[in-house]
Amino acid sequence: MRGPQDRGYSRLTGLRCSECGQQHDATVPQNLSSCCSLPLLADYDLAAVADLVSPADLAGRPPSLWRYHELLPVLDQDNVVSLGEGMTPLVPLPNLGRDMGVPRLRVKDEAAMPTGSFKARGAAVGVSKARELGVTSLAMPTNGNAGAAWASYCARAGIASLVVMPVDAPRITREECVAAGAELYCVDGLISDAGRIVGRVVAAGNVFDASTLKEPYRIEGKKTMGLEIVEQLGWRVPDVIVYPTGGGVGLIGIFKALTELRALGWIDAKTPRLVAVQAAGCAPIVTAFDAGQRHAKPWPDANTVAFGINVPAALGDFLILDALRATGGTAVAVSDEAIRSEAAACARSDGLLPCPEGAATLAGVRRLRAEGWIGGSEEVVVLNTGAGTKYPGVVPANPVVLAADQDVPVRTPDNRTGPGAGAG
Repeated sequence: MRGPQDRGYSRLTGLRCSECGQQHDATVPQNLSSCCSLPLLADYDLAAVADLVSPADLAGRPPSLWRYHELLPVLDQDNVVSLGEGMTPLVPLPNLGRDMGVPRLRVKDEAAMPTGSFKARGAAVGVSKARELGVTSLAMPTNGNAGAAWASYCARAGIASLVVMPVDAPRITREECVAAGAELYCVDGLISDAGRIVGRVVAAGNVFDASTLKEPYRIEGKKTMGLEIVEQLGWRVPDVIVYPTGGGVGLIGIFKALTELRALGWIDAKTPRLVAVQAAGCAPIVTAFDAGQRHAKPWPDANTVAFGINVPAALGDFLILDALRATGGTAVAVSDEAIRSEAAACARSDGLLPCPEGAATLAGVRRLRAEGWIGGSEEVVVLNTGAGTKYPGVVPANPVVLAADQDVPVRTPDNRTGPGAGAG
């Protein structure tokens, strides 16, 4: 009788420590490596994958991230927990790009994901693998969107979830967790404080720790952003990929995807330069990159309107920094004022309202183009990691309120009124 591994659904071979490479058992639930207490990374039999499938074969598969199942860790398709996630659009931004001097600007728009953010990718794969490994209850800290996504996928999988988030997290994400049946707690502090609370819950027993990079499979879901970008560009890479960086799992995942695709021979040797964008109010990776350090110091008093990247200390800091340097990339910090401005400019110019984290990438592109780091002919892909509608107030709306019998004032190019006045 054939087992799940023989069906070719996944070619997972095991887990290795991201620092020393020591192998770990992938048939049981794992958190950090037992050798270095650092994140574990999933490995695959890429030679077998190359024999089993080609890029042309993928074209006939359903348009979800599970089209790449040989490069994902779930061994048996029956364990897949899916809400139709993946294959989000790669949208040109011609008007904003022209204004920036980057006419080949595109956005990978993760607002189209089932839970409204890219966190659904990590949740889909992480929860599916947890189900396969027999996990019945998990806990995690979050800045909002990850908790909403994991709670939703846990509900579908029949896994109990406990979520702890800062009290200042977007309210809609709190409501999503409750609606999905999660046990929700809010802490008067940052995600690092939420993480310590989750640590105490896990230490008490019988709950799996699903914190960022403390389980090895969230990154596998996030890497599908890189796989999709390359496939959507006709199996080639752009010149630059710009990613809003808090915990940095998506950036690490995209780098992992590019490495695997190159090993498969599905792309050539060209490597896109990866860019980590952080908020000026929380920029530990930028500071470490500029100083030439491999690890970042925790950021004191972290605060930014881009709440999803308000992460004062990233467990995978060295993996982020390694990826930036290996690709000739860089790290840049942008102000909250610039984030708000780019969110409004993108919606006004091209009709797409990004989340604050996505707007941060646009602010980063504008700055890097002005500094000459990005050339005017280069193809640039930014990640909009979620729906801007989850963050009310980032782009203020102050409409003129009319009485029921009052007419709209006469409009001329010079005296327009209303919330878009002067927007062009």
